[in-house]
Amino acid sequence: MVKKLDLSDYIAKLSSLFAREKEYFLQGDIRKNYEYLNKLSNKDFKSPPSVKNLDTEIMHLKKFGTLKHDQIFEFVKIINYFKYLKSRNWSDLAEWFDKIKIPEDIENLIKHYNEKGEVIGFEDIDLINEKIKEVKSSIRQQLYKYLNSKKLEPFLVDRQIHLQSGEECLLVRGGYNKVLDAEILGRSQGGFFYVFPRGIEKLKKQLDELESKKEEILYEIAKNFSETLRKWVKFLEFINNEFDKFDALQARVFMAKNENLEFIMPTFKTKKMYLRDFCHPALHDCKPVTLEWDKQVLIITGVNAGGKTMLLKSILSAAFMSKYLLPMKIRENSVIPHFKEIVPIIDDPQNVKNDISTFAGRIKEFKEVFAKENYLIGVDEIELGTDANEAASLFKVIIEELMKKNRIVITTHHKRLATLLAQNEEVELLAAIYDEKKEKPTYEFIKGTIGKSYAFETAKRYGIPINIIQKARQEYSEDLEKLDVLIEKSAKLEFEQKQKIKELQSELENVKLLKESLIRQKEEFNEKIQKEREKLLREYNAAIKAAKEAIKAKDTREAHRKLNEAHKLRSKIKIQKEEINREFKIGDNVKYGNSVGTIVEIKGKNALVEFDGKKLLISKSALKPYLAPVKKESKIYKPKPQKVDIKLDLHGMRLEEALEKTEEYLNNAALAGLEEVWIYHGMGKGILAKGITELLKNHPLVKEFHDAPPHMGGYGAKIVKL
Repeated sequence: MVKKLDLSDYIAKLSSLFAREKEYFLQGDIRKNYEYLNKLSNKDFKSPPSVKNLDTEIMHLKKFGTLKHDQIFEFVKIINYFKYLKSRNWSDLAEWFDKIKIPEDIENLIKHYNEKGEVIGFEDIDLINEKIKEVKSSIRQQLYKYLNSKKLEPFLVDRQIHLQSGEECLLVRGGYNKVLDAEILGRSQGGFFYVFPRGIEKLKKQLDELESKKEEILYEIAKNFSETLRKWVKFLEFINNEFDKFDALQARVFMAKNENLEFIMPTFKTKKMYLRDFCHPALHDCKPVTLEWDKQVLIITGVNAGGKTMLLKSILSAAFMSKYLLPMKIRENSVIPHFKEIVPIIDDPQNVKNDISTFAGRIKEFKEVFAKENYLIGVDEIELGTDANEAASLFKVIIEELMKKNRIVITTHHKRLATLLAQNEEVELLAAIYDEKKEKPTYEFIKGTIGKSYAFETAKRYGIPINIIQKARQEYSEDLEKLDVLIEKSAKLEFEQKQKIKELQSELENVKLLKESLIRQKEEFNEKIQKEREKLLREYNAAIKAAKEAIKAKDTREAHRKLNEAHKLRSKIKIQKEEINREFKIGDNVKYGNSVGTIVEIKGKNALVEFDGKKLLISKSALKPYLAPVKKESKIYKPKPQKVDIKLDLHGMRLEEALEKTEEYLNNAALAGLEEVWIYHGMGKGILAKGITELLKNHPLVKEFHDAPPHMGGYGAKIVKL
């Protein structure tokens, strides 16, 4: 897989960041790993030490074996590294690190090793080390005496003490035995002798005895330590496994930081793939791939050497890297579906040893995926190895069967196969573009058409004589060439027709929904009017009744009282104005602040409004309907843009409030014609800085932005160009 997708060097680079050799897979739930990756990406920490695989050592402990100190020290390095991580007090990773509780026995054990792995903290060892140091010093003094000896001077190669087989010695020429009785330890490349004078053998013997005694004590310590570790072997297995988990994550984090890469979590909710500016790791001068694919099959056709195979490998590689949360060069708002497996059918499978032809090998590879589900299958040059016309019919049926449960990407030069498959609504066409003026591929692609192979042009570009190309064109004949053009045009027109039908159906559905909504609103409105009418009638009748009683009153005082009562009833009658919740639609003129614009698109609760050529996405609740004033003579009414400060200060705001203020400020600044603004968010804990940076990265009004100079706020401010 890795080799077929040209990811070998990439995986090797990742592997070099591991503390010990392992596969690129991650252990555990992918969502949890993605969460840890994001949290670790915001932390500063040192990389783990290089550690050996300890499966053998753990097994040895289970079988009551005794580990050597260098083996024990490998466990010590892991435990010390987790102690370092726990000391960082990362609250958002506490749920992980709090599970790692180091036993007191282990805590006491690891104190007896220094950073070099040497055993410390034992009086016997300390005394022996002191004696060894003294004896070595005496040996060295004796060797210097020999170096200064006039008798030995003619035979000395140099006046240095050399190290041979772990022992200090002298380097002498042949004939030295006339003046020096010595033991030969070895020979140099120049034919000289490394020798140890027998006159100081007593000191050497004393040194050997001390070293032997030290080894005996160290063995007893190792034996005791091994017994302690054996009691906690379950803990060692646990922390060894946790180290591998963390190691796999930290390598990804450091690789992403070093090369400015992104992690894309595969989605389980949609089959749509949306790659934005993806670069395959094998390409040094990469032309970023931007691709939107939401159907079952993608057929890539067109010019030779136009990037079809690399596009196929890029699609498969992006899915593969997302599946295993490998960092990649891509825009963070890309969408990649989750696939159970990625299967590249790319290389020529011909095998002389097994007597498998190219075509037979291809068929065998297809057979392997027939019973699979939720696979991403990539096939390069699908018709490879057999008659093209027969292959078209065969592979059409095979692809139609596979696409029921899997997604498939295909590259082909076979126009008949592409035309046959293009009839299916779940098949999408993509053609490599050729620049006919420059006579070379552009490495760009266009949707909805079958590309021409440009075989003759490619042959010319790579040096085939022009007379041979002309002869080939004649052999090919004008009729076949015209047929190819017609096939390409037919496929393109069919695609365009399908798109128009789809758009019309969508518009018709929207009209139906709008009609139903208006009918419901009308019924609700009429019901409210009827209720209001009945209420008014009741109140009116009560007022009339009170007035009549006033007329019938026997005395003036009683009449006045009745009239006052009628007046009170009349004053309570209020005609409520019906506030209609107006639904905006495309083409409506609206007012935002002092600016007037036209709605060009509705997006849920927001509307895309055009103001003098500038398009802003604004909440519908912030818009008001606008009726243009009547024109007088030739004057045109145009509201003046409101004045906007060049600076926005967000200090002291919560993140949600700051983002809302920034969005509103950018819209107003654009309407006011400002080309550059300053946004002050401060440094603090970095929450505002990160949130504002993410907003500016993807905002359609922002051309570019960068941190302000030190005298203007430095990292606590952004200078934004609109």
